[in-house]
Amino acid sequence: MPIVPPPTPAPSPPPGQLSFHNGDPTILSHASAFATLSPAARRQHLHALIQECTPSELLFLSTTIAPLLKRDFLRALPPEVSLHILNFIDDPRTLARAARVSRYWNELLKDDCLWKAMCVRHGFSRDVDAVESYRREQGLDGRRRSSLSLSGARLPDADRDGARMPVGLQPARAEIDNFPYRRFFIYEHLRMSNWLQQGRLLRIHRAPLHPPVSQDLNAPNAAQAPVANPAIPTSIAIDSSWVVVGLANSRIHIFSARTGVLSRTLVGHESGVWAVSLITEGGRPAPPGVPVSDNYGDPLVATAPQDAMLPALLRYALGLEPPARANGVAPDPFAEGKAAEPPPFGKPSYPGGASDGWGQPNALVVSGGCDKELRVWDVRSGYCIYVLRGHTSTIRCLKVLHGRPIAVSGSRDRTLRVWDIQRGRLLRILEGHTQSVRCLDACGNRVVSGSYDCTCRVWDVDTGACLHVLRGHFHQIYTVAFDGVRIASGGLDTTVRVWDASTGACLALLQGHTALVCQLQLTPTMLATGGSDGRVITFSLKDATFSVVQRLAAHDSSVSGLQLDERFLVTSGNDGRVRLYEFELASAPSPFEPQCRFVRDMCEPSESVWKVAYTRETCAILSKKAGKMVVEIWSFKPEQE
Repeated sequence: MPIVPPPTPAPSPPPGQLSFHNGDPTILSHASAFATLSPAARRQHLHALIQECTPSELLFLSTTIAPLLKRDFLRALPPEVSLHILNFIDDPRTLARAARVSRYWNELLKDDCLWKAMCVRHGFSRDVDAVESYRREQGLDGRRRSSLSLSGARLPDADRDGARMPVGLQPARAEIDNFPYRRFFIYEHLRMSNWLQQGRLLRIHRAPLHPPVSQDLNAPNAAQAPVANPAIPTSIAIDSSWVVVGLANSRIHIFSARTGVLSRTLVGHESGVWAVSLITEGGRPAPPGVPVSDNYGDPLVATAPQDAMLPALLRYALGLEPPARANGVAPDPFAEGKAAEPPPFGKPSYPGGASDGWGQPNALVVSGGCDKELRVWDVRSGYCIYVLRGHTSTIRCLKVLHGRPIAVSGSRDRTLRVWDIQRGRLLRILEGHTQSVRCLDACGNRVVSGSYDCTCRVWDVDTGACLHVLRGHFHQIYTVAFDGVRIASGGLDTTVRVWDASTGACLALLQGHTALVCQLQLTPTMLATGGSDGRVITFSLKDATFSVVQRLAAHDSSVSGLQLDERFLVTSGNDGRVRLYEFELASAPSPFEPQCRFVRDMCEPSESVWKVAYTRETCAILSKKAGKMVVEIWSFKPEQE
């Protein structure tokens, strides 16, 4: 018997039409009659019909009608109006939740105009270095599209119902396609959260302060045998790749800022290292017209340069070999169209002790100390490239100019010396101080030195001329800060003086500390000071009165470290604590700087903290715990998924 196939089912009704009548002629006639009524009559008919419904039937009507009343108001509006409405949202979490409503909303909320405004609102756009660092790390250029997701995959252009994104969105995106503000905001938000909560401890290194000294007690001069210096950190320099620590036992430790690993130890100094400077690899050469290295006709450079005797590997590290200039540093995509350095002198030095390179392919370290020698090291190989002699006493302070192979060292022999560290030669001697040079700071081709003779001096590095002698302190000067416009100096007389860099006039005498002022840092709008009394005081530079913004009882004893940026203030003290403060974001322009609030202690308390320094994503803390020298390296970089 043949198998009869089942009947073919009737086609489904098209979307939007109800099929509850199942072809009933009575229902069809009622529907046709209802369609011919006037609007007022239709409402009366519906009202009468609803009055006759049971509760279960009313519930059925409610669940049936509610989806029909839903309307995507963002889709109904022009894209520009929708973006304008969304731009009023301040909370990024609200935008993130809204992106989960539909594909259309998700695509709309990818627009970088919204996230650019969010970056400005949360203060992420104020840090120009943060923007450039993110571009560099992510390898971004002007061809990168804003419609890239966080993982780099292109988002779909179609919505759930097949409709493409409106063309009106494209012009808004094309204006800022050169930078992915959404991805940048996510990255910065996670980084800030790590700072405020707790970062990730990359490594902790411990070393005995007093290493055992091998000596023969039966030797005739055993009593006069030298005792090894303690491994006390005296100086630190940090950038995004390396952490360099100078020790009183003549050694220099180099740690990786990305992993926290101790990469190498530089051995060569015969006694304690008191000053280190880190030169970042690559960098941007000096602007046209500024000499990178020249003898300027100075008779002090009559001797033959040492670079002719260097092996090719070290010549390459210094940028002297032709391959280094051809293949060393990739063209900087941010240099084109970027504004020139701010007037009048150039770029201020970094508070972390690092400086921009002049295009050399390897990172370099410059160090000086009690053996009166300045040494130039290649970080990659650990070799000592140059040993520069000339000082007759301990080298106490050191700075390297941005984008130029020029180092300036200050010594207890009362002089400053200018060195060409690319070719290993002395350029000139800066004389004028009558006592030890204790501190210095640089901005462009200007250097400010502070001395135990109670004066500061402003020098032109290119000519060697002393431009100004700043007199006013009554005791020894221990710290100076220079931003190209103003000079701040502090010392044993417990006062801070602010000077005009162009005229040398004293602008303000700031009081508030009761002991030695040992820490200073200038920002474009604020001056922060730290003293041996444990206080940290911030002064506003926005008004001519240099008013006090805030007084912090930060530590129970001397402030050993102080560093701040647009958002955070980090202090360390001999009481063994490292404290993090956050500046409040001003909701409207104000003539005064915002105050800061205490956030947290950045590490466990110790016996004493010698040094602290940080970059945007790394912080190095040098402390004493259980009689040992301890180096902690923390990372605040968002972890890659």
